[in-house]
This record gives sequence, C-alpha cells and structure tokens, in this order.
Amino acid sequence: MVVAVTAPEPTGIVVLVSGSGTNLQALIDATADPAYGVRILAVGADRAGISGLHRAAAAGIPTFVCRVEDHATRAAWDEALAERIADHEPAFVVSAGFMKILGPRVLGQHVVLNTHPALLPAFPGAHAVRDALAAGATVTGCTVHVVDAGVDTGPVLAQATVEVRPDDTEDTLHERIKAVEHPLLVTLVGRAAREGITVTDGKASIP
Repeated sequence: MVVAVTAPEPTGIVVLVSGSGTNLQALIDATADPAYGVRILAVGADRAGISGLHRAAAAGIPTFVCRVEDHATRAAWDEALAERIADHEPAFVVSAGFMKILGPRVLGQHVVLNTHPALLPAFPGAHAVRDALAAGATVTGCTVHVVDAGVDTGPVLAQATVEVRPDDTEDTLHERIKAVEHPLLVTLVGRAAREGITVTDGKASIP
C-alpha cells in the first residue's frame, strides 16, 4: 500500500519594504524550499519604483504601493495600509527595511516583525549604523523584534553581533551587518511561521 504524505500549507506573510529589498530577497530565496513553510503573499511599499518591488515582481509576487502623501492624514494612511495588508490575509507581517512608523490600525490588526541593524535598545531609528560609528561602539549587530507603537522599542526575539573595525565606514559596516541580519531574519520568520509567535507582558517568544 502506498500512503501519500501531504506537506502542510505554507504560512502566508506580507513583507513591507522601502528600498533595495536585500532582506526581502533573502526571504524570497528561502521560500524556494518547501520545508521552509513560508509563502510571501504580497510585498507592499511606501513608494513606487524601488528595487524591492522589482525583486518581488521578478519572483512573481503581487505588489502594492501605499504612499503617505496620497492620504489627507497619517491616520488615513495607516488605515489604508492596514486594509491593503488585510486584503491578503497574512498570518503576520514582516517589516524588511520599511522606513515608516506603523500606526495603531496596522499594529492592532497584525503582528509585525521588524529587523533593525543594531543591538536594540542601542541605536534605534533610521541611522543606526552611522550612530554606532559616531558613538565609537566596538560591537554592534542586528535585532529582530516585534513592532510596537514606539521607534524600535518592541520586544526582542533575537540578536546577532558584529565587530566594529577601526577602519569601518558606514557602508562596510552595514554590509557586514547584512551578512548576519539576512540569515537571522530568515530563521526567525521561518520559525514564527511554523511554530507561532507569543507576545505576553512586553516579551516576545517563539515556542
């Protein structure tokens, strides 16, 4: 007798990007393995014409753009973005270089994972690599965390460290951070998809 074994359906996610989309590409590459258990349902952006959207289109992933300037208020943008994400019914959302602060409508409807190029709570914000160099840090790295209403203040899931070298520039340091950031993000997204995410009393974990 032959028994057919059916693999479980992959968990659907939406990925948000604002720029080159290297973290997105790492996730796209990982989804090629059925055992990874993740399907990218759509990629959203806050502006058109960026490389991240081109990467998604090249992989056959639907895309959408939701620009702040197309809405009367930031709250209206937040509501519109929440609706565009909800159209795809993701299990959770991944902010992969998305450079806008998400509002209460998005965060109220979706669990959002974010990757940040520093060891939070050190160096939050948009210039984390530059700030680490300016501060004379000897060690930095990356953090994957659950997004909350603050700026890079949500509960941490995992971190990876990177040595800051005396001759580092912002570009060289950022590239070395990406080398550990990509696999960390891929690992955490895969585990979250397969095992789920728990957020309790300001702490996040994957069983």
